[in-house]
Amino acid sequence: MRQDRRALALAGVLSLTLAAAAQAAPDRISIPGEHTFPESITSTSDGALYIGSLGDGVVLRVPPGSATAEPFLPKADGGMSVLGVLADEGSGTLWVCHSDLAVFGETGGKAATLQAYDLRSGSHKASYPFPGGTGFCNDMVVAADGGLFVTDTLNPRILRLDKGAKSLSVWLENPVFGKGGPHLDGIAFGRDGSLYVNTYQESAKLFRVGVTPGGGPGEVKEMGTSRPLSYADAIRRLDGDTLLMIEGAGRLDRVTIDGDKAAVTPLKDGFKLPVSVTVVSRTAWVLEGQLNYLFDPAMKGKKPAPFEALAVPLP
Repeated sequence: MRQDRRALALAGVLSLTLAAAAQAAPDRISIPGEHTFPESITSTSDGALYIGSLGDGVVLRVPPGSATAEPFLPKADGGMSVLGVLADEGSGTLWVCHSDLAVFGETGGKAATLQAYDLRSGSHKASYPFPGGTGFCNDMVVAADGGLFVTDTLNPRILRLDKGAKSLSVWLENPVFGKGGPHLDGIAFGRDGSLYVNTYQESAKLFRVGVTPGGGPGEVKEMGTSRPLSYADAIRRLDGDTLLMIEGAGRLDRVTIDGDKAAVTPLKDGFKLPVSVTVVSRTAWVLEGQLNYLFDPAMKGKKPAPFEALAVPLP
């Protein structure tokens, strides 16, 4: 009888603790600055979030359970913007894309670099220039062997950094991805070991890129989607044959792969030009970039709403 009472008491305390924790968990993250224009978000297993700033060229960190982003990495050298950020706990590295928006203009701009920082301290570890002195570093994914795949939005190519390598190499270049950009954007592995990439276009596309047993590129296949995509952005693996994908048109989608087809189901709509997503436990954190205030002439002189990342509970 005494053991039963102790078990009931423990269960009651645990229930209250979990309820309090759930009540305290934030449903949105405040991102400081009027010109931050966040572009990418990643996370670690303890719930910490890292956010890259396209506008200010900095990286922010959100401690586990916090509702406010804090400075982590200073402004990128040479006026570069920060796009993709990826927390690689296996190597203790925060991978960061430094890119120059001027590459899409008449002046050409500087070639992109992939930067490596210590995930905890923020100390700089290494720099990897894009091959050929050209390119726009956008997003990344880590392979099972520790190698890193990177999308080049300016050129129709996927780059790879082998584990322990000193430089990036062109893993695949294919005109089907489009050229002159912006085109290639999000990248993620599926359960079948293939890479899935998309294009940041009004009529966006989703591709599957096979990976051979030796690690080389296989067949490139445009996926048939159950509905049209608009400005497809970040992709993240969820589970099984399911991916999460951001559409700049304002949506967080669940994408279920079935052969050469992809069923696209909106999970939440109405975001302020979302740009990226990361998953912590069963919560998707959606990052609102509001990049239209930077690039849309109709928004010139107007002030964006405060920047935020919003929590979306996953079923």
